[in-house]
Amino acid sequence: MNKKILSFCLLASLTISLFGCSPNKDQQVGGKKEEKPVELYLVRHGQTMLNTTDRVQGWADSPLTKDGVEVAEYLGKGLKGVQFEKAYSSDSGRAIETARIVLDQSENKDMDIIQRKNLREACFGEFEGELNHTFREKLAKANNMTLEEFMNNFDVDIMLNTAAKIDKSKQAESTETVSKRLRKEVDKIAEEVAGNGGGKVLVVSHGTSLMGLLYTISPESLNEVEKGLNNASVSKVVYKNGKYTVQSVNDMSYVEKGKKAN
Repeated sequence: MNKKILSFCLLASLTISLFGCSPNKDQQVGGKKEEKPVELYLVRHGQTMLNTTDRVQGWADSPLTKDGVEVAEYLGKGLKGVQFEKAYSSDSGRAIETARIVLDQSENKDMDIIQRKNLREACFGEFEGELNHTFREKLAKANNMTLEEFMNNFDVDIMLNTAAKIDKSKQAESTETVSKRLRKEVDKIAEEVAGNGGGKVLVVSHGTSLMGLLYTISPESLNEVEKGLNNASVSKVVYKNGKYTVQSVNDMSYVEKGKKAN
């Protein structure tokens, strides 16, 4: 055999032995693929105009207030150093605006925001834009309670299911509808990101819908949430090998960190 051909064959054989049998960086010993986790930063949008006027706000939308912009900026500054692989938001203006501010302030400025309709807040049908006090009175009456009794026993599940039951427009969503909608969308996001190597993901959504999502993952994670999720709070959920783990809920430490850095 020609010496040059022999040398090439030996080199090729050596290359295969060195690299062909070495475990891939995405594999464990034994050939099992090592999946990098997906870290979901679930964020409630900043304060809005309808929040300050104490009105029902689901699919109805309103812009961030000055305070809403400020708290989103604090959150972004508190997230500096966190490199997001992807950013998602509901298609509601308040969520998109919050996501843009957070990305700009956290040095993820050039990242696109992927809008998903299924990340919207719960729909309240005919009650959209109504004063919360009036809305709660109607819910209390439908449950044969006084307003005081209803508020003393307030429960998001009762609120959504009652609204869906008495809404004449038949558009209000039940707890099950909202929870399934959010879970289906977040499952899709988690699987997409996991399939592309995992990493950190920003997801800006809404208070009631995020609570519905968290309940499907870990009901006990909401035990300390008495009055709902705060504006610009972070609830961190890790997805790995098809399973979710809730690491924190309603965390305002990033906002506090951003305030100190301001």
